[in-house]
Amino acid sequence: MHPNSAFRPKQDDLAELLVREIGFAAIFAGTPDGPRVAHTPVVLSDDRATLQFHLARGNALTRHLEGTTALAVVQGPDAYVSASWYAEADQVPTWNYVAIEMEGAVRRIDDSALVALLDTLSADHEARAGANPPWTRAKMNPALFGRMTGAITGFEMRIAAWRPTIKLSQNKPADERERVAAGVEATGHGALAQLMRHLGGDREGA
Repeated sequence: MHPNSAFRPKQDDLAELLVREIGFAAIFAGTPDGPRVAHTPVVLSDDRATLQFHLARGNALTRHLEGTTALAVVQGPDAYVSASWYAEADQVPTWNYVAIEMEGAVRRIDDSALVALLDTLSADHEARAGANPPWTRAKMNPALFGRMTGAITGFEMRIAAWRPTIKLSQNKPADERERVAAGVEATGHGALAQLMRHLGGDREGA
């Protein structure tokens, strides 16, 4: 998490909204073999208290996560910011980005909860994809589905801490932010430019 408080979102639900929208996280934990990371789709509970995910049984983290404290990071758009885009002198290049960190204890979930997690994931993302009709596991041979789910393990993190960083040039005047947004957009990072224009003035109304 960035130490500058200007890069904390003013909106209480912004971090939650970004986690739900992006829906993919890196899970970090220490293991006897050293630090490890896994990448997985995630489901945030309605009360934002837990984060569920699944990993392959052969993943380097799977056998170590039960009962440990882990860090989940959901990464949004990012881009280099050239100092040449500023009108003010004596500026340095930087990087704008969105990152949501969640920390908490992890437990293994049982098979029924794992299937429910997979159903939720597929329903959410099939709706986004606009599939008609949407894919469901009812289209699969149940025995094959059972063998495939047997190759993965489901987990739930009880979120003890949220640490969001929404670094969108909030520490710069509005005219400088717009110049940076235009520069970012011109380098092909339209999503970040849009966030800068919609959220970059976040602190002004605080």
